[in-house]
Amino acid sequence: MTTNPPNLSKRTKEFALQIMRLVDLLPNTHSGRTVASQMVRSGLSVAANYRAALNGRSKAEFIAKLGTVREEADETVFWLEIIMESGLLKSEQVVTLHKEALELFAIFTTSIKTAKSTNTRGQIS
Repeated sequence: MTTNPPNLSKRTKEFALQIMRLVDLLPNTHSGRTVASQMVRSGLSVAANYRAALNGRSKAEFIAKLGTVREEADETVFWLEIIMESGLLKSEQVVTLHKEALELFAIFTTSIKTAKSTNTRGQIS
């Protein structure tokens, strides 16, 4: 059975909610809608796939799901950078969420390495 670090589960869920709030601020233009669609998918996937990882049936499945979480966090970083660099929103509206996405990416990168090197699952913080 996997332990569920409540702080990381809560943190990824809050990240998803913040992504939802941010995409609602994007302009109703073709570019704005396209970026919003992509970012809401990747941003919410971080929390959903982390939850799925915690319910993994094996160590291999757990690690694979964490890999998906890491990829989705990285994709979200990309979309946040596109928003800032394109001027779709002011950087100050995005920078805190961008920092959180980078931190989540780093956490899951380390978590994958830890999970691969241990005999147990769920020992991430």
